[in-house]
Parts: sequence; structure tokens; C-alpha cells
Amino acid sequence: MKALVTTGLDPLALELSSVPDPRPRPDEALIEVHATSVNRADLLLAVRRPVGSSLGLDLVGTVLTAAADGSGPPAGTRVAGIADNDAWAELATVRTGRLAVLPDELGDHEAATLPVAGLTALYALRRAGSILGQRVLVTAAGGGVGRTAVQLALASGAEVTGWVGSAGRAAGLEDFGARTAVGYGQPPAGPFDVLVDSVGGEVFTEGYRRLGPGGVAAVFGNTVRAELRLPADWGHARPGVRIEYLYLLDEITRRPVPEDLGLVLRLAAGGRLAAEPGLVAPWTDPHAAVAALLDRKVNGKVVLSL
Repeated sequence: MKALVTTGLDPLALELSSVPDPRPRPDEALIEVHATSVNRADLLLAVRRPVGSSLGLDLVGTVLTAAADGSGPPAGTRVAGIADNDAWAELATVRTGRLAVLPDELGDHEAATLPVAGLTALYALRRAGSILGQRVLVTAAGGGVGRTAVQLALASGAEVTGWVGSAGRAAGLEDFGARTAVGYGQPPAGPFDVLVDSVGGEVFTEGYRRLGPGGVAAVFGNTVRAELRLPADWGHARPGVRIEYLYLLDEITRRPVPEDLGLVLRLAAGGRLAAEPGLVAPWTDPHAAVAALLDRKVNGKVVLSL
């Protein structure tokens, strides 16, 4: 079969190569891949993994062979899920505990935006508990996880502010019903009950300053690769505030992914969550799409179509 593999050079130097067909373990289904998407974590791995390594987490496709242990969906079922860094290929094996059945109303490209982004946003918000009536600040709200978190928080009854670095990254957020704050040098006033952050550095610090007593900071990334710093009065001025860190690939080992991802997919199929491919590109030529993602020229997710 064909797969996109690393060259060890940079994320733009991926190579389409012939590799052996995967052999599923008893708890894995063999999936014919129809679409996948690009996460920043994939691109970080592209220069860290050995030459010829596979990549890709998000996956949408059809079950060719059901899991031998009897778990998971039967052959012929359309599914979405999280692969083990091998989704950028014609075939992939996926643990049935990481698969959800895809509603008929949801297209492949739309569904491919949701496994990693949808579950990250869902679990980050769940770390905050009930957010009905709460004031939620989402940084990097123009990205795939950010846009999904904004929508899920609104659907849960929260008042949401999406904080972005430029006006172009704010496109569409107000259409969802969110307020917007543009420019990381101009923090929104607050106070907020919940901070959902993936930027890190000074953005995290300024977002944290705007949490009220009893607030929650749910952190799932650090795109600026800077140390997280708390203000000197970090606890005294904000009694009861807590910081929760979320690493999705660890989180899904303790969560019912088929049910949780199924919920996100049903919300999208029912029109309550906009699954937005910001850019769809053929998987045989992903380089321009990857470059656009790295340069933050895409709102939402980059999808590769097979």
C-alpha cells in the first residue's frame, strides 16, 4: 500500500512511499482510509521520528476487517477514530476503543476534522465541570481545537470569548455567538471562570490573570514553546483556582472514546457543531496544505483526501 512517511528533513518534505500492509492485532479493525487531517503534533513528529516513519492521528474510513476479538463495528461500517500515528495511508489498523460509528449525514471531510480536535475540546471543557452560565475564554480560537471548544462551550450554555492573534483568525467566531478578542497584546477584560489555553507563554499568563476565584485553567498545548509563568499573587488573589493539564493521547486511555467521539460526531451531523475543513488537499500532494497550516493561514483543520 501507499503511505506518507517522514524524510527526517522538515514537515514539508513528506514522501509518498510503498510500505507493507498493516496487520491488525485482535483488538484492532483494519480500515480503508478515506480522509485524514493534519495536527500540529503530526508535524512535530515529522522531524523527530526516524526516516520512513508513518504519521497521522485523525482517520475516517470504512471497516474492511472487523476486530478478531469481536469488539467494535462490523465490516462495511463507516467510522472515525484516532490511529496510532499511521493514518496517512491507504490502510490503517485502529484499536476498536478508539473508533466511533460515523452518522450517515456527516461527510468524510467534515468528520476528519473531529477526532483529535473534538475530543481535546470536549475533555478540556469537562475538566472545568459544569459551564452553564460560566464565562469561558478560549485562546487560539481560530484553530481546529479552539473553534470546536468555542462551539461546545456555547452549546453548553456558557458565555464565550475567543481570543486570537489576528483579525483573520477570528473569522466566523461571532457567527457562532462568541465574543472575540483580537491581538495577544490586548487581553480581554474578564473576569472569566474558565480559561482554555493552547498558546502558552505570556498568553497563558495574561489569561490566568483574568480568572476569577474558583476558576479553572484547562491547558492542552504550548505552541510558543515558552515557560508557563504564574503571576506573583497567583493563589492569594484567586482562591480556589486550579490548573488542569490535558494530554489527549494519555486521556483517551481512560475515557470511553467510542461514546465521546460518537457524541461529537452526532452534534456535527445534527448541525449543532460546525465541522469545518479550512482546507482540503489531495493526500498525494500535501505540501502546500502543510505549509498553510504552519503559517497559520488556515482557520479550522487541514484535511487530506484519499
